[in-house]
Amino acid sequence: MEIKEQLIKEFNLRPDHAENILKLLDDGNTIPFIARYRKEMTGAIDDQVLRAFNDRYEYLKNLQKRKEEVANAITEQEKMTDEISAALDTASTLTEVEDIYRPFRQKKKTRASVAIEKGLQPLAEFILAQEGDPYKEAEKFVDAEKGVENVQQAIDGAKDVIAEIISDNAELRKKLRELFEKHGEFQVKLVKDDEKGTYSMYADYEELVSEIRSHRILAINRGEKEEFLKAKIYFDPEIAKRVCVAKYIKSKGECAKLIEEAASDGYDRLIEPSVEREVRSILTDRASEQAIKMFEVNLRPLLLQPPVKNKITLGLDPGFRTGCKVAVVDETGKVLATSVIYPVPPKNDIEGAKKIMRELITKYKVDIISIGNGTAGKETEIFVADLLKEFEGVSYAVVSEAGASVYSASKVAVEEFPDFDVTQRSAVSIARRLQDPLAELIKIDPKSIGVGQYQHDMDPKRLDSVLGGVLEDCVNSVGVDLNTASVSLLKFVAGLNAGIAKNIVTYREGNGKFATRAQLLKVPKLGAKTYEQCAGFLRITDGSNILDNTAVHPESYAKAEKLLQLFGYTDDDVKSRRLGELPAKVKEYGEEKAAKECELDVATLKDIVGELVKPGRDIRDGLPARQLRKDILSIDDLAVGMEVEGTVRNVIDFGAFVDIGIHEDGLVHISEITERYIRHPSDVLKVGQQVKAVIISLDKAKHRIGLSIKRVQKKAN
Repeated sequence: MEIKEQLIKEFNLRPDHAENILKLLDDGNTIPFIARYRKEMTGAIDDQVLRAFNDRYEYLKNLQKRKEEVANAITEQEKMTDEISAALDTASTLTEVEDIYRPFRQKKKTRASVAIEKGLQPLAEFILAQEGDPYKEAEKFVDAEKGVENVQQAIDGAKDVIAEIISDNAELRKKLRELFEKHGEFQVKLVKDDEKGTYSMYADYEELVSEIRSHRILAINRGEKEEFLKAKIYFDPEIAKRVCVAKYIKSKGECAKLIEEAASDGYDRLIEPSVEREVRSILTDRASEQAIKMFEVNLRPLLLQPPVKNKITLGLDPGFRTGCKVAVVDETGKVLATSVIYPVPPKNDIEGAKKIMRELITKYKVDIISIGNGTAGKETEIFVADLLKEFEGVSYAVVSEAGASVYSASKVAVEEFPDFDVTQRSAVSIARRLQDPLAELIKIDPKSIGVGQYQHDMDPKRLDSVLGGVLEDCVNSVGVDLNTASVSLLKFVAGLNAGIAKNIVTYREGNGKFATRAQLLKVPKLGAKTYEQCAGFLRITDGSNILDNTAVHPESYAKAEKLLQLFGYTDDDVKSRRLGELPAKVKEYGEEKAAKECELDVATLKDIVGELVKPGRDIRDGLPARQLRKDILSIDDLAVGMEVEGTVRNVIDFGAFVDIGIHEDGLVHISEITERYIRHPSDVLKVGQQVKAVIISLDKAKHRIGLSIKRVQKKAN
């Protein structure tokens, strides 16, 4: 099956849409650009489907390339046959291709290669043919000069060759892998004292390979890496050996007996260890992809948290011994002041801390306080809540400080604040995370943001590729202010890279604010193709053309103007947001008719109408309420049966972790999320979601809190 046909089948696409997507990708168009501005060509599939399509396309291209390499290598050895060629054509994975190539690959010295050097290959072939007396035939191969002293040595050498032939059989290896996956059993033992109890559930653990969950595979892998666990996949060797000989034995007799012995030896020595490694590798790859997927699912809502706009913000990075670091930033994130206070143990200088905070709030007219949720976070929250009783209209919110320390010591932070120490930079980051989570979190390695599972065990290249896609999708779905965005943010805009992003900032610093999108073409190394890809995602909030503050692409400006004229509107109406009736007018007029008159397709027409109605809109608008729980200070204040409110912090394969206002997160197991069946916790919950739950278990010694959402819902109903 050709690549295009396979993609059409797998993604259930129309042939013309699939062909268009392939052409757009091959022509160097970015996924955000294709998803947003080429909907008529793709059937309006979204960016996530496009990324999956692109990943699969790259895999199939690599598969095809490897097939050609293997075919050429076998042909060069003059061993290509119609059967091998057909097997390569039908191979659907890289593993299957490597199985086909296995017998032809140059090997290190093996027992079989030694036997072949002694001239015993023909004897092995005689035995496999099963048409005579193997021992009588073996007499012909006794040759002391070649190291074959007697008949038994000849037979043993021939069996070594047969064992390798059986081991190299691609069809057989595929069959055994399937059996291991369907009927094999994962067996795990604890081999070293585990005082923390991290791997206690795997002390003597067995589960069918077909049923084991991804997170368990990754946990077992980590336990092996840390030398606490020893794991293997067990499949009945007698069944496996019968499968091995079934393809080769044609009749009873001495030859068949020797083949059985060779197959048994080959399975124990060559096949079983190899196939087990391959299946472990397949399971790990699948589990890693699932973990990466979960990271993607969690990262997206975290990056797209609603911003708190146009607020002077005071950031607090809590700490006990070193104090609580303070930074005040203006509405644009510019640092106005920094300080340190000590409102928590061991100093407990509450009055001194209040004095400094009062001065900062009053002097800079602070609107909101952003508090990091790490060490001493709860104690700092109580202090702030008490202080704010003195200030009318000043509020606060708690934000995740995951990755703040990583950012503070990064090259980006040093370049941004060369005169600050790491603690000051961290406080600034916490303040800015409230103002614009996306713009701030984009500066941090996604692996350090604190969502997902086992991310540090993943293939770094694959993880970076997927997370880079999430960052790109989020940045482009929101849009970027061309006149304020940092290099860190700009480099994720479709079509741009770090080099061009730096050139944009340098041009802006040297020439002042961009007045129009078209001015981007004056930036060094930003040519027409790059402009096409990036322009629609860059906003100019106070430019001369109102369309520059929308997601309308410059290529459609004339058509958008035609649309306005068609319904009696002007650019001033767009600026004044007087187009509330435009969608209804377009619908009444007829979308297809309007699209045709404006030389647009219907999908693009709808997008343009939406942008004209709300220029400068931010898809993240709407900040969820945050509540202070002064009565809950630690796990000691909790009790089974208590109802709590919290925020989903992380969604994983077996449940979700919920921040309920103390240092320890509570775990809602998948079985306690909802009464109805769900395939995965992410079907119901996402990061940042506010939930109500009841405490169903409490282990204060191990700092574990079990929560149930469904029991609260059931009680409410």
